Amino acid sequence: MNKILGLHHITAIAGDAQRNYDFYTKTLGLRLVKKTVNFDDPQTYHFYFGDEVGTPGTILTFFPWANVRQGKNGAGMATEIGYSVSKGSLDFWKARFEKLNIIHDISERFGEKILIFQDPDGLWLSLIETKHNDDRKGYETAEIKPNAALKGFHTVTLTLNNIKATAAILTEIFGYKQTEQEGSLYRYKTDTVENAALVDLLEMPQAQRGLNAGGTNHHVAFRVKDEETLMAMREKIVAKGLQITEKINRDYFFSLYFREPGGVLFEIATDNPGFATDETVENLGSSLQLPDRYKPMRDRIEKGLPKLQM
Repeated sequence: MNKILGLHHITAIAGDAQRNYDFYTKTLGLRLVKKTVNFDDPQTYHFYFGDEVGTPGTILTFFPWANVRQGKNGAGMATEIGYSVSKGSLDFWKARFEKLNIIHDISERFGEKILIFQDPDGLWLSLIETKHNDDRKGYETAEIKPNAALKGFHTVTLTLNNIKATAAILTEIFGYKQTEQEGSLYRYKTDTVENAALVDLLEMPQAQRGLNAGGTNHHVAFRVKDEETLMAMREKIVAKGLQITEKINRDYFFSLYFREPGGVLFEIATDNPGFATDETVENLGSSLQLPDRYKPMRDRIEKGLPKLQM
């Protein structure tokens, strides 16, 4: 189908690499499915956290820059990442966060119980007991069993001064439909996939623009099946008069980038070829993988990167 298949991945900015790795693998129980470098800055890691195989719709990635300035959420940004968890599991997470001294709050949104918290860099996240059936299997660790594991994305929230133009991208190009509204929060859904299918638009006319740095989201990537669909999407976006990149090979998927009218950087990414191209599924994330152009510089790059205890 020539449509968007929900969320592919979300990319954010962190500070200390070890702290970022520890929080997402040890505290939240995600799997590091790929450890590579920022394609534009090979002196910085690029971490990919997800389920066992890095299924699209489960992948949260980070550029960890040491000593990065603190960012600030605001208009024109993705401001909260929501993960789906099983019904009843928020009791486990509440007790876990209390034990680990992680500040959190439990509330309700769109009829779903939600636990809101921040990572060590200040990135806002939430765990959501989804009201629809989510049969995805989260990654299991010694401390986090399948009944509590993060299944993958539930929704991403975009904060905007005015949602009209962004909503038009979602509905007219991506095929989403508005399904719910609570005050100034509008929920959009695609029916092409069961999960990672939601985008929430928060309209705040007086909100100041955000500062994209540590503890904020860099971009939101939407999923398509293959390169043919990717380029068909590109034609639709060009026809809307928006600027968009040429196709970029990110080794594990092919991408396009454009900034939607509200200011959020969108990416469209393919399912193919996936993460098990340079490592087996069993060994995903266990060693540093480099794009071909950086392989001759491996020794120098490895010496410049922070040492990571895994």
